Amino acid sequence: MKTVARVLVFPAYRDNPYINLLGLAARGRGYALIDETRLEGLERTAASLTSGDVVHLHWTTPVVQRAETVKEASERLDRFRTAVDAAAARGARVVWTLHNVVPHDVRHDELELALCRYLADRADVVHVMTADAVEAAAPSYTLDPAKVVVIPHPSYQGVYPSQLSRNDARASIGLGADERGVLFFGQMRPYKGLDTLFAALGCLDATAVRPVLLLAGSVTEADRLTLEAILPAGVRVVWHPGHVADADVEKWLRAADVLVLPYRRILNSGTLHLAATFDLPVVLPDEPHLRAAFGGETWIRWFDTEDPVTSIAGLLDDEATYAVDSAATGDFSHRLSPFTISTRYADLLDRLRATDSA
Repeated sequence: MKTVARVLVFPAYRDNPYINLLGLAARGRGYALIDETRLEGLERTAASLTSGDVVHLHWTTPVVQRAETVKEASERLDRFRTAVDAAAARGARVVWTLHNVVPHDVRHDELELALCRYLADRADVVHVMTADAVEAAAPSYTLDPAKVVVIPHPSYQGVYPSQLSRNDARASIGLGADERGVLFFGQMRPYKGLDTLFAALGCLDATAVRPVLLLAGSVTEADRLTLEAILPAGVRVVWHPGHVADADVEKWLRAADVLVLPYRRILNSGTLHLAATFDLPVVLPDEPHLRAAFGGETWIRWFDTEDPVTSIAGLLDDEATYAVDSAATGDFSHRLSPFTISTRYADLLDRLRATDSA
């Protein structure tokens, strides 16, 4: 197939399925997606881009957050801007996908904010996953509504194996048939509010049968020790502190009764879409942009961000929280199927090419 245009994807983390899912239809239409993960790779590939090509920027962390000093971070920001500006001057278009308003656990705050503001200004298209992301970003920087394109996060329908029965999944992690599993799935980082979830579980009636806390995902040694020190007393914990292989994803999602995302800051969450793929109810923070995007989903429960511990504890103590609505999760996953969403992205690339040709 003839290559219609090149798309530099940065950073393209190979262990994150989102990038591959988004590009499915584009590859089928002849776009050559070039993956880079390091600033040096971006500079090298961007130097070859011309009219009709695209620089598609995702997470900003590799630009300044990899630097040890402010001086080095500033130099990396200058290199990044120079590479992107030069590609744009030769006719390449710039797309920025807004995954977070600013990255989590930022070291060089001012330079990171300068980077985000640069991208908001330089990008021809700012891709957001929910319409209210523009408002969520407003305290930090301004997004021109004329540049904004909404393409939702895809579901994971058909991506991961889905063959285990619920009973087999529960048995595989040592969860009893009568036990209730409360799952946190994904990277375990301080900003994700695990201390809040632990405190909420600790608030539950000690004389009643408490849920089992299920933890699965990678964690640094320092964070693991911190989390171990605050695990709730009197709560059984099943913990896999490491990368979850694709073949094992269904084991955790099938075994659990509810997924809790106790995040302090969240713009988008692929884990939410993963839960829907496995018909799992989800507890989310009641943030305005999330409520606007998902407020009609009956399988989502909302906790009060002003009093998260009490609110999450109340939800975990409520039988209704664990009710499964397979019709609703199935509709959600089908509506946002990977190919459907990737087609919308390919359509965006086609529109950019058409504009260049006009």
